[in-house]
Amino acid sequence: MSTAPAAPPAGTDGAARRAVVVDDEQPLARLVAGYLERDGYATTVCHHGAEAVEVLREVDPDVVVLDLGLPGLDGVEVCRRLRTFSDCYVVMLTARAEEVDTLIGLSVGADDYMTKPFSPRELMARVAALMRRPRRAPTVGAAAVPAAQLLEVGDLRIDVDARDVHLGDRAVPLTRTEFDVLATLAGRPGRVFSRRALIDAVWGPGWVGDEHLVDVHVLHVRQKLGDTVDAQRYVRTVRGVGYRIGTGA
Repeated sequence: MSTAPAAPPAGTDGAARRAVVVDDEQPLARLVAGYLERDGYATTVCHHGAEAVEVLREVDPDVVVLDLGLPGLDGVEVCRRLRTFSDCYVVMLTARAEEVDTLIGLSVGADDYMTKPFSPRELMARVAALMRRPRRAPTVGAAAVPAAQLLEVGDLRIDVDARDVHLGDRAVPLTRTEFDVLATLAGRPGRVFSRRALIDAVWGPGWVGDEHLVDVHVLHVRQKLGDTVDAQRYVRTVRGVGYRIGTGA
């Protein structure tokens, strides 16, 4: 395990931003850490899954770059455990492009993914896009959903300011990205959002990558709300266009 210099530039909240890179390919981990350090992150590097869980608890990072194929605990299990104590942003790296790996990785709370080999500059662009996202209401088009707004769709209640979601009396645990996708849709009930429109609202217009990332997050939101492909009560697919929210037909 290695750490960056102790006093990198501060983030917008006045505190130094912290990053953790977890990858058993040590040259690659050092390369990614170097890019993060140049962008002002206090960066910690580790190479094993079990070690990573302890490091993540100690460091409390703002963002994690996490390889899927780790020795010991794999990246999916590391991310699963991370989500029990942190809502930091996670970018998953995988050497396998099969869709199942992507789905599994994101199902435990990863915000984005990249397939190896990748451009470190593109990775940093992805990290920057995540970090630009406010820890409040997501944007809807050019306007933000007002803070302290309660959005209701049937028995689904979304407290934008508190970032809480309830379905009837049941709390629905969502990751940051899942919440932002749901709140964006609920902020304009009846409007159909294309994948690109959701990406611009949630990830930001500068984000580049596979737009099907949206489908994965929508799938997880649906699962947590009890929706299915055949019974879309809340998040509905408009074939050939995108997604909308609403309980009507």
